[in-house]
Amino acid sequence: MEPPVLAFTLWIFAFLSVPAAGYPNGKVREACSSMMPRHEHSPQPSPEHTISVNETEFRPGDHIKVSLSGPVFEGFFIQARNAENLAGPAVGSFMLAEERISQLLTCGLVKNSAVSHTSKSKKTHVEAYWIAPTDAPEHVQFLATVVEKYKIFWVKIPGPVISQPNAPPLTTPTSITPETLPTSQPVFHLTKSFNASGCGITKFCIRNPPKCDPGTAYCFFLSFKQNNHSVLIEMSGPSEGYIAFALSHDQWMGDDDAYLCINEDHRINVNTAYLSGRIPPVLDSENGLEDISWRLADGLVQCSFRRNLRLPSYKGRFNLDANYYIFLADGEASEGLIHKHHRQPLITNGMYNVTDSPKDVGGSRSPLLLKLHASLMFVAWMTTVSIGVIVARFFKPVWPHSLFGKEIWFQVHRMLMLTTVLLTSVAFILPFIYRGGWSKWAGFHPYLGCTVMALAIFQPLMAGFRPPPHAPRRQVFNWVHWSTGTTARILAVVTMFLGMDLPALNLPDPWDTYTMIGFVAWHVGIDILLEIHSYCLIRKVEVIDEDRIQILQSLTSAEAEGHTFKEIVLTIYICGNIAFLITFLAAIHQL
Repeated sequence: MEPPVLAFTLWIFAFLSVPAAGYPNGKVREACSSMMPRHEHSPQPSPEHTISVNETEFRPGDHIKVSLSGPVFEGFFIQARNAENLAGPAVGSFMLAEERISQLLTCGLVKNSAVSHTSKSKKTHVEAYWIAPTDAPEHVQFLATVVEKYKIFWVKIPGPVISQPNAPPLTTPTSITPETLPTSQPVFHLTKSFNASGCGITKFCIRNPPKCDPGTAYCFFLSFKQNNHSVLIEMSGPSEGYIAFALSHDQWMGDDDAYLCINEDHRINVNTAYLSGRIPPVLDSENGLEDISWRLADGLVQCSFRRNLRLPSYKGRFNLDANYYIFLADGEASEGLIHKHHRQPLITNGMYNVTDSPKDVGGSRSPLLLKLHASLMFVAWMTTVSIGVIVARFFKPVWPHSLFGKEIWFQVHRMLMLTTVLLTSVAFILPFIYRGGWSKWAGFHPYLGCTVMALAIFQPLMAGFRPPPHAPRRQVFNWVHWSTGTTARILAVVTMFLGMDLPALNLPDPWDTYTMIGFVAWHVGIDILLEIHSYCLIRKVEVIDEDRIQILQSLTSAEAEGHTFKEIVLTIYICGNIAFLITFLAAIHQL
């Protein structure tokens, strides 16, 4: 192929490959201000559809029926505005008349201030009810954008003007010419993946895992590169829904400046939002972002955009030349709506100014206090309590000698159990310090944790009042002491199972579940082995004489004969427990 022909062919291919930006599901918040579909085409000049109302006058609180009708169309977008300032924000709110084909949208700070379609189904007539606000202007005009098909649409079709009683005549022209229509920000397609070159040298980067390549399928990447009075931002991560970052003054969601790249119908919408708390964000209708580009490939969502250091005219946009904690999150999205992230966002370990000296930093998906909480609980309920129970159950005849006035086995058992109570108590208060109170987002985990804490404290208190060895109530004490301890251990394991998958910790799945099952099997296996060993010792010293079994040695003496075997098993058991413990502690450290 001749070079000119090849170049022309490539140019045509690139032109036809420009990503479409339609909204078949009607989630058109980005068009709130301009009412212009992002269809990469110009609107039609002469409207063919009409807007009608059932009243010409209104008072605050009135419900005005608004109808849009005309030739068959697929999409629509209806707003009410101040007739004397049609470039201003939407006025009032709407109530649906036909929920099957229409939906409410929030434009700017006015909830339910617009009505749009729910699908591309053919329609010729739609209705909705406009609710006049208490601060309504004297004259209100209805505007509509109608999409017949992708390339054919009309923008800001003027509707009737309704006025409040005794309002002066409207003097401002209500016609809208095509020249006054605002244009939408162009969106481009990235031709290649981001790279980490320049991180820590010319741009500020956040990567998880540390030093990962943003082109790989497991890397979350965020970079900031200042150029005069603006900053180029690149964001990338594995997601089928959305990736987002937020600037925050603390390590809690709420009062944050958020930026989202949302995968919607195989195209990326870049939005901003102000996070007011642990509720779904309301996307801004205007965001002040420029040079928007995106890419979907290899399971990665990638987007880049530029914004000025300061955006005083956009409410909720923070100045970039200040210190913030930076959150990086991902989650699912459907039909233009984002869902809560399944795991804790990545949060930088400190506050950073992204326009200051370039850095290459990481972060953590689990707060330090919760890491300490989990680590202490693992030490207590995987190691100290398990070893203490084994010692009390099988080592009474092995270590019968006295130490500080008590048998060695008892001193070891008591030391390990008191250590368990101490570790559990310290770990117990850490989540309350972190949360500042009770957490209603952790499911059954905190309830079971409180139960385990209560049982752990009850055990040593009960042991302090145990009857003498031969007292009539000693047998009752033994059963209550054993059942309380066993219940605490079972609940502790269940609580750890639940805690490992909480968003604030979220150890890798399914590795954490299988490893915990392995630990339980290890403990039960050692327990069964020692039980079998004790049984075999008893059988070994039995002498059968004329259908009568005579016990030649006491049970205590029989078990003492196998003390070497038991000590070997205990050593192996302790090593195994420590191996499981180190495995979990290492996983927690990696979060």
